[in-house]
Amino acid sequence: MDLINVFDYEALARERIDISSWVYYACGADDEVTLRANRSAFERIKLRPRVLVDVSQIDLTTTVLGMSLPMPIFIAPTALQGLAHPKGECEMARGAALAGTLLVVSTSASRSLEEVAAAAGGPLWFQLYITTRPTAQRLVERAEAAGYQGLVLTVDTPRWGNKERAARYPLSRSIRKANFENESEGDLPDPSCTWEIIPWLRSLTRLPLILKGILTGEDAQRACEHGVDAIIVSNHGGRQLDSVPATIEVLPEIVEAVAGRCEVYLDGGIRRGTDILKALALGARAVLVGRPPLWGLAVNGAQGVADVLAMLRDELEQAMALAGCPHLTSIDRSLVRLPHVP
Repeated sequence: MDLINVFDYEALARERIDISSWVYYACGADDEVTLRANRSAFERIKLRPRVLVDVSQIDLTTTVLGMSLPMPIFIAPTALQGLAHPKGECEMARGAALAGTLLVVSTSASRSLEEVAAAAGGPLWFQLYITTRPTAQRLVERAEAAGYQGLVLTVDTPRWGNKERAARYPLSRSIRKANFENESEGDLPDPSCTWEIIPWLRSLTRLPLILKGILTGEDAQRACEHGVDAIIVSNHGGRQLDSVPATIEVLPEIVEAVAGRCEVYLDGGIRRGTDILKALALGARAVLVGRPPLWGLAVNGAQGVADVLAMLRDELEQAMALAGCPHLTSIDRSLVRLPHVP
């Protein structure tokens, strides 16, 4: 079949991954209200294009925390990528490098963080869950030693979300979390973790610190007060607390609370270049995509990952041209019309 958008990759990946692995990747929490909202919320936001603008050259280049990227798109952390491809995160890293962009590697990876670093031809950040302090410290030290350039602390997991659909389809094959000598080390997050964890992590590393899982202006304000370098507006792909808003709905609130004190990125539901354009218009510096690169990985390994990212990049470029935005700095809030809230 001709693959012309990321939904085509989704359909083909579903054929190539066993049902339990597919459900593990695809599911959300409880009734999956938030999972669905991450997509439908983008559809309710309308674009306000400007015409008779010189768009003969479109510039998508940007920086995240001083790192140059060819596009404001990079890869979100997702667990157990070995379910999609035998080489898992190592192949994902090669795909990110082919696309020239950044990969965030999950604590719950099926390949060790050192293996992924050895395979990567591009920049990496490491995503951290706090299970125990000693385990977290070892992971941070290993990531820094392996050359990772940022530390992404996931903050929306005092316990794992209730993924009912996945419970009906238990994983049919065993796959381990490769960053742990003892599998139980990575089993349960620490429910006693508080804002005090941030200065503790700062004492361990000089890596930039990014918080993933912020959904309110109040928490964005506190994150800035604690001196974080960036925030990822995220609801964990709808996999944690169900019935929280779509990330694009709360992005304006987060951007307003941050007021330029740190960089703001967004994940959740990105499937089209127009989705990315809307996120940038509402104040995100860049977006992360999680499930679509997994689909590319399942279909065609590293090249599939790169192809999915290229599709999104090309769609963003097309949308920018048609909206009268020749470069990222020409994208602002005036480009979107938000849905009326009675």
